[in-house]
Amino acid sequence: MRRRGFLAAAAATGAWALAGCDRPGADRATPPAPGQAPARPRPGSADGLPEGVTFRRRTLRLPDAGPVRHQILSVAPSAPVRVTAVHGARLDTAETVRAMADRVHALAAINASFFDIATSPVFSGHDGDPLGLHIEDGTLLSEAANGRTALVLGEGRGLGRITEARSVIEVTAEDAAVRRVDGINRTPGRVVGCGGTGGDVLAGTRGPRFTPAHNKLCEDPDELVLFTPEWGDRAARGSAEAVLAPDGRVTRLRTPGGGPLPGRGRVLTGIGDGAGWLRRHARPGTRLRITATVHDGTGRRLAAPGATVVQAGPRLLRDGTVDIDTGANGMPPTALTGRHPRTLAGITGDGTLLLVTVDGRDPGVSIGATLAEAAELMLSLGARDALNLDGGGSTTMVVNGRLRNRPRNAPGTPVRERAVADALVVLAR
Repeated sequence: MRRRGFLAAAAATGAWALAGCDRPGADRATPPAPGQAPARPRPGSADGLPEGVTFRRRTLRLPDAGPVRHQILSVAPSAPVRVTAVHGARLDTAETVRAMADRVHALAAINASFFDIATSPVFSGHDGDPLGLHIEDGTLLSEAANGRTALVLGEGRGLGRITEARSVIEVTAEDAAVRRVDGINRTPGRVVGCGGTGGDVLAGTRGPRFTPAHNKLCEDPDELVLFTPEWGDRAARGSAEAVLAPDGRVTRLRTPGGGPLPGRGRVLTGIGDGAGWLRRHARPGTRLRITATVHDGTGRRLAAPGATVVQAGPRLLRDGTVDIDTGANGMPPTALTGRHPRTLAGITGDGTLLLVTVDGRDPGVSIGATLAEAAELMLSLGARDALNLDGGGSTTMVVNGRLRNRPRNAPGTPVRERAVADALVVLAR
C-alpha cells in the first residue's frame, strides 16, 4: 500500500527542505555521557569508519507536518566489516545498545528486535527477552513468530536480505517419541506477540491463534521450552524439567522446574502435557535429540552456518515497491498512522546495507515518521527491500562509541538510552 510520504512531499514541493549536514562524516553527535572519554577516530573515511562504511545525518521537512531528523549508516558489500546481532550479557535482562557495542568493540550499532519489556501490559517477567526469531552466528536463541518479517545477514555473498520467517523445533527421545518444542528462552505458557506452534490461544478469547499479534499475549498450558546458557542463571519455572549435558544426555529430571542452568548444557522445561512428555520419555541416562529448521515464506531454509537473523516488522519495501504488510505481522490498521521514532533496515540494489534511525517525540525538532513515511524514506535512500525494526524509545544508533540520535520515551522526557534486548553491530574484520 502507498501513502503520501517523503517522495510524495518532495514531488509536491519540488525539493526537500534540508537542515544540517548531508555528507559522509558529518558529525554533530550527542556529546559523550558524563565520565565517558571521547571516542578516538579510527583510520579510514572522514568520520573514522573503514572504507565502505559511512555515517550521515539529515533533517527533512514534511509539508504540513514538520521536521524529521534521521541518521543513516551505510555498509557496502566491499567494506572490511561484518554485520551481526548481539544480545546483552544475558537474554533475560535488557541492556543498552552502547553497552552491547562496547562489549564486542563494535564500530557502530543500532537496536534490533522487539522484546518483552517491563512496561508492557503483557510483560512475562524477563525484561530483555527477544520476541520472535533471533539467530546469532548460526545459533538459534529464540523461536520465530511464524510469518513475521526478518532481516537475514551473513547468508551468502550479499550482506543481507529481508524475508518472512518460520521455525520448527522438535525433540526426539531414545524410545523414538517425538514432540514439538514450543519455544526457546522464554516463559513457558506465555507467547508475547503470538505466532507460535499449535495450542496457542489469544488471551481473553477461546480460539486458537497461529499468526502474530503484535503487543498481544497468547497462552498455552501445554508447552516445552528449551533454555540455553545464553538465557541466564536459571530456567523459568515449569512443572518439570530435564537437565541436558552438551551431548543431549539427560543428567537429571527435576520437579518442579526453574533450577540452575548447567554451564555448557541446556534445560528442557515442560508445563501441562509438556511436563508429562518429559516424565514419560526423558529418563536420566538417555539422550534427547533436539533439531531446529528455519524457513522463509517460500520454504527455503535459512540460517546457514554463521548466519544471523532478527525478526521484527512490518516489511516496508519489496523489490523497490512500497509493501507495508501490517496484517502478516499482527499489527492493527492504526499502526499505519502512528508517528514515532523508527529504527529501519534496508538493502539497496547493489547489496549495500542501510541502517537508519529516525528521531521523534521532539516537537519543532523531529516529529518522527509513520510507517508509510518510513517506507518512502528508505526508498529515497536507494533501498529495494526494507523493514521496520523496534522503534519508539528503543530507537538508538551508536557510532564510534557515541550516541548519534536522541532517544526519548515520550515528548518532553530527557534524552536517554533505553535498555533493549539486542542490537545489530558492525564489526571490523
